[in-house]
Amino acid sequence: MNDPAATPATPVTPTDAGASAAAEPDPAPAPAVRRPRVRAPELTGKGGWLNTGGEQLSLTALRGKIVIVDFWTFCCINCLHVIDELRELEERHSETVVVVGVHSPKFVHEAEHAAVVDAVERYGVEHPVLDDPELATWKQYAVRAWPTLVVIDPEGYVVAQHAGEGHVHAIERLVEQLEAEHGAKGTLRRGEGPYMPPEPVATDLRFPGKVLALPDGGFLVSDTTRHQLVELAADGESVVRRIGEGERGLSDGGPGTARFNEPQGMVLLPDGAVLVADTVNHALRRLDVATGTVETVAGTGEQWWQGAPTEGAAREIALSSPWDVAYFAGRVWIAMAGVHQLWTYDPVSGVVGVAAGTTNEGLVDGPADEAWFAQPSGLAVSPDGTRLWVADSETSALRWVEADGDGGTFAVRTAVGTGLFDFGHRDGPAGQALLQHPLGVTALPGGTFRDGVPGGGSVAVCDTYNHALRRYDPATGEVSTLATDLREPSGAVPVNGGEIVVVESARHRLTRLRLPEDTARVEGVAHQTQRAATEVAAGVLSLDVVFQAPPGQKLDTRYGPSTRLLVSATPPELLAEGEGAGTDLRRDVRLAGAEGSEGVLHVSAMAASCDEEGEYPACHVHQQDWGVPVRLTAGGADRLPLVLAGLDAGDEG
Repeated sequence: MNDPAATPATPVTPTDAGASAAAEPDPAPAPAVRRPRVRAPELTGKGGWLNTGGEQLSLTALRGKIVIVDFWTFCCINCLHVIDELRELEERHSETVVVVGVHSPKFVHEAEHAAVVDAVERYGVEHPVLDDPELATWKQYAVRAWPTLVVIDPEGYVVAQHAGEGHVHAIERLVEQLEAEHGAKGTLRRGEGPYMPPEPVATDLRFPGKVLALPDGGFLVSDTTRHQLVELAADGESVVRRIGEGERGLSDGGPGTARFNEPQGMVLLPDGAVLVADTVNHALRRLDVATGTVETVAGTGEQWWQGAPTEGAAREIALSSPWDVAYFAGRVWIAMAGVHQLWTYDPVSGVVGVAAGTTNEGLVDGPADEAWFAQPSGLAVSPDGTRLWVADSETSALRWVEADGDGGTFAVRTAVGTGLFDFGHRDGPAGQALLQHPLGVTALPGGTFRDGVPGGGSVAVCDTYNHALRRYDPATGEVSTLATDLREPSGAVPVNGGEIVVVESARHRLTRLRLPEDTARVEGVAHQTQRAATEVAAGVLSLDVVFQAPPGQKLDTRYGPSTRLLVSATPPELLAEGEGAGTDLRRDVRLAGAEGSEGVLHVSAMAASCDEEGEYPACHVHQQDWGVPVRLTAGGADRLPLVLAGLDAGDEG
C-alpha cells in the first residue's frame, strides 16, 4: 500500500531478524559490535481493545509469549493479504504465539471505532485488535507503511520488523527459533492466548459485498463474510436459496458443498451463467444459475506475485484479490485489487491476461499498459458499451477505460480524483469534487439524467467511506449527491421504474431508493491523509531500502537481479534526479525546492529470496510500496532508510 507512516518521536531499532535476543555474543578475540536490545514499547490506543472480551491487554501480561504485532488499516488490500497469510501460522503456533493487530487508520472513516469493529468481523480477524485512531503505538514503533509486522520475543524485546506482505514464511522460521531458545531457557509460556470471539449475530446477510440483478427480477448477493452467494426474491429481502457451504475454502460442487472465500463482484455472461470474483481464493468461479453448481474457471488458488506469468490458460495463472468483474468489449474485465491492475478473461478461449495497469500504485492516466491504479474495486459498463467505469478506491477516484483508436488498444482516463492522499465529500465540478474510498460504481440507464453524450448517461458511485451514493454526469462534468445516511455502500444496480438497489454492507441489507429528479449538492469537506513529514535536506538524499534475506535463505539471482526499486514523487518537480526503476536497493536522489516545501516520495521495492537447502528450494517474494511525506529543511536528514525486511543498522525512523 503506497501510504506513509508518521516519523516517530522515539524510534525503535529492532535487533537482527532471526538473531537470538537473549544469547550473549560468542567469545572471540575481537567481539562483534551488537546493537543494544530494545524493549518493545507498550501497546496503547485511544479506541481500546477488540476480541478480548473487554480485557485491556498489555505486553507485560503477554510476557512469555511470542508476540507478532500487525500494523494494519482496513482499506488496505496488502493488509488484508497479511491477515490471511497469518491464519495458518496462528493455528500451528496457537500455544506460543499471540498476534495483536494494531489498527492505524488512513482515511477519516477508518478512525471511527464502530467502523473498526465492523472491519474486524467483516474480514474474520481472529486475534486481539487494538484500535489506535491517533497512531500512538504506530509512532512509537517507527512504522512507515501499511502493513508492517513486528516480532517481540517472550522477554519483551523487538527482534524483527517486516514491511509489506510475503514475509510470513520468514516469521514462522523465526518463531520456531524463538520457541526452541526460550523453551530451553524456561522463558516461554505455553497455553491459550487472550483471543475471545464476539457473539455471532443472526441476520440474513452479513457484510454483503456486491449485488447482481437476475433476469427473473430477483437479485444475487455476495454474502462476503459468510462465504456464500444468496439469491433474493424481487423484494430484495426474501431468501430464495443459498449457494455455498458457508465456510472458507476453495471447492467446486453443488450449492450445498461448494466453498468460497469472501466472494465479491459478479457478472452475467452471454450464456446465462454468472461469473464470481472469489476474492480471497484469488479465483474466478462460474455459477450455473439453474442448478447452483459452482466451477472454478480461472486462478490457481494461490496469490500472484511479481515475476509470475501474466497471461495464459486461466487455470494455470495465479490471480490476486479479484474484487469485481464486468463484461466489456467481448471479454470479462477483472478489477484485480491486489496488484492495482485490470485483467481480462475470455470465457471462450479460457485465457487470462493483463489489460491495464503496471502494478505500481497511484493515479496515472494514458495508454492502458502505462496507467497506474490503486485497488480498483468496482466496475460497470456504460449503456452504449463505450466505457468501462472503474471505482479506484485508494485514490478515491472514478475512472474509465475506453478504446484508443482502431487498433484494439485501450486508454485510461480520470473523471474524479487526484491521488492517494486527497479525499473528502465535496460536490461540484469534477476537477474539484472529492470522494472517500469508493468501492462500487453502476452506470445509470441512458436518459436517467442526460443522454446523447459519450458513455450513454450518468454514473452512480458507491462512495463507501462517506456513506453516500454520488452521481457523476459526463455531459456537464458535475458531481452531486443522490443519497446520504447509507452505511458503507459497496455495490448497486438500477432497476425498473427509476429506482436503484444499493448494498448497505455495514447494515447487512439491500436498500431500494428512488432516483431523485434533482440531486443535492454538498459543499462538503476536504481531507488529506494526516502524517508527520520527515525533515530532509535539499540536495542529495540517500534512499536505503533495507533487506536482509531471512535465516536459511539467500537472494535469488538465478535469472538476473533479485531486487527492484522504483522511485517517483508528488509533485514531480520535487525529484530533480533519481526518478525511475533500477535493481539496486540503494539510490541517491536529488531533491529540489525552497526550504519548507513539502511533497511525497513514492518508493516501491521488491526482493526475491530462495531457501538455501533442499533439492527443490522454495522461493519467496518480498515487496512493499511506501509514500513518505518529506519537508525540505536546513539541517534535515541526508539519508532515508526504509525497512523491507530485517532492520536498519543506522538511524531508522
